[in-house]
Amino acid sequence: MPRQLQTAFAILYAGVLYGFIFLPVVVLVLFSFQDGTLPVPPLHGLTLHWYGEIFADRKLMAALGNSLLVAVISSAVACLLGFLAAYAFARYRLPASNLQRALIVAPMTVSTLIIALGLLSVFSRLDIQLSLWTVGAGHVVINLPLCFAIIYASMGAHQINIERAARDLGARDWQVMLLVTAPMLMPSILAAFFLSVTFSWDEFIIAFLLSRFDVTLPVEIWSMLRSGLDPKTNAIGSVVFLMSVVLLFMLELIVLRKSGKPS
Repeated sequence: MPRQLQTAFAILYAGVLYGFIFLPVVVLVLFSFQDGTLPVPPLHGLTLHWYGEIFADRKLMAALGNSLLVAVISSAVACLLGFLAAYAFARYRLPASNLQRALIVAPMTVSTLIIALGLLSVFSRLDIQLSLWTVGAGHVVINLPLCFAIIYASMGAHQINIERAARDLGARDWQVMLLVTAPMLMPSILAAFFLSVTFSWDEFIIAFLLSRFDVTLPVEIWSMLRSGLDPKTNAIGSVVFLMSVVLLFMLELIVLRKSGKPS
């Protein structure tokens, strides 16, 4: 096959692939500006009316705030626990360490539905009322393996000499971990945090089963969709997409800056 034909085929393939991935997002954003009561083709004019509607909707804004609160707190807890676990496995000889690591990452292989049902049973047995705190606990369970895997993979042997040098200079173990190891691993920690925020932000099953009166944004959107198509769902979906893009953009900037690469 001629090289030019190969290049054209590769470009066509990439265009079809990216079109398949991003076409739903493009349609979502486009019809969020639909000047009509139904977000369906054809497009009848453009308006920002539906964005004004969602920002004036107290239930949607409350759900948006709940999602941000749960995502940030649960991701911070998951990153902290993941860092501590990764440090322990990388720097100390623990009994049955392979088995323990497998148990930590096991939730990544289990359906979120099974995890949610299990947590619901546990909370019911312990007589714990469902709330945003129980949703956050569920998000910690599903995000902890991810944080652990990312941070543990970045803990190389080259950092051990720096940690030993800090101990030779009189630093205690907790000071080495907090003031030496954590700053060296900050790009990985931030990557784990922002990815956890993204996953928690979009998660529905655990948020639906473990919440009661205070719900997160995906649950509120699902409630809106039960009553039929509404242009506000496209508008709030566009806002969620924009915030996810901003989070990923911040992640890339921070990681590139920390790693010393040109942006």
